[in-house]
Amino acid sequence: MAKRSLASLSADDLRGKRVLVRVDFNVPLDDSGAITDDTRIRAALPTINDLAGKGARVILAAHFGRPNGQVSDALRLTPVAARLAELLGKPVVKTDSAIGPDAEAKVAALSDGDVLLLENVRFFAEEEKNDPAFAEKLAALADVYVNDAFGAAHRAHASTEGVTKFLKPSVAGFLMEKELQYLQGAIDEPKRPLAAIVGGSKVSSKIGVLEALIDKCDKVLIGGGMIFTFYKARGLAVGKSLVEEDKLELAKALEAKAAAKGVQLLLPTDVVLADNFSPDANTLTVAIDAIPDGWMGLDIGPDSIKAFEAALADVKTVIWNGPMGVFEFDKFAAGTDAIAHTLAGLTATGTTTIIGGGDSVAAVEKVGVAEKMSHISTGGGASLELLEGKVLPGVAALDEA
Repeated sequence: MAKRSLASLSADDLRGKRVLVRVDFNVPLDDSGAITDDTRIRAALPTINDLAGKGARVILAAHFGRPNGQVSDALRLTPVAARLAELLGKPVVKTDSAIGPDAEAKVAALSDGDVLLLENVRFFAEEEKNDPAFAEKLAALADVYVNDAFGAAHRAHASTEGVTKFLKPSVAGFLMEKELQYLQGAIDEPKRPLAAIVGGSKVSSKIGVLEALIDKCDKVLIGGGMIFTFYKARGLAVGKSLVEEDKLELAKALEAKAAAKGVQLLLPTDVVLADNFSPDANTLTVAIDAIPDGWMGLDIGPDSIKAFEAALADVKTVIWNGPMGVFEFDKFAAGTDAIAHTLAGLTATGTTTIIGGGDSVAAVEKVGVAEKMSHISTGGGASLELLEGKVLPGVAALDEA
């Protein structure tokens, strides 16, 4: 998937041009409407600064929350525009609507190097429907298209896929390029041994990824709530732990597939149990074949942590997606914290460490080792689909290199 990059466009190509940049500014807010994590805004800065520095007139398009095609004052991008202006150290103009007279007038008033943020594109139902007429109106605001929203690249929406039919060139921004380089590179041309650590609560949400990773990895380590479906499939008692009864045969099949391919599939050997799902529950650490009735597993145990650390010691590339336990509760965060610290240590010795979006990103940030990883993906769903080998519509639509 060699796509044309923003790096291929010179200042002469961009000066005075109106450049529509799809960014992922879907950031969390607290009850007062303040941004609690601006990682996604900061991730777009290299692309925005490059374009503005080359004299382009930068027009940013983004979605925010799920307004379902309705205008919602709570989901306006006003706090995002304010934070972006702080980070850029210059004013950011914001429109009242993604298309229409206000957007057209504010775009027309831009000077070279100016930055404008269009209002939430999802205030229009046509965005998620990838409506060609809406895509054409968005595209009419610009001369060039840059997609830097990896987190939305697995969706064929008007602002991610539709606009490319009306704007040439259509290229990948620096963040998009980096995401593809790391995630696709890890799967297509990894330095081996290649390991994947897959966690999270449900096998069902990770089936495609597990099957693809068993095909491509040397080692697959499994943690999180999904381990209990594997244990039950082996005939073990799991107490009140989370189990997907309809996925028992699949769990058996995944273990058999790994064995047939000579892939080391590691499941925890001990678990930390709780007598109820709460941060102050009573706890018990037992071997996986000794889980008593009435208890539920909420983390991997100390022996499993040691085994996982040993299995990872020689790997040259590792992808992590999904926590080892309920890391939001401190009593059940030891497994996730240990993996985060282990990967930080491996990065320092030359291993490529890739954190594949979602809760794993929250985990490395909570532990304070985020900056020690090779790459932290900004797209949970998109990174999973890329690892599964699926084509991302927002990427496929861009110009070939």
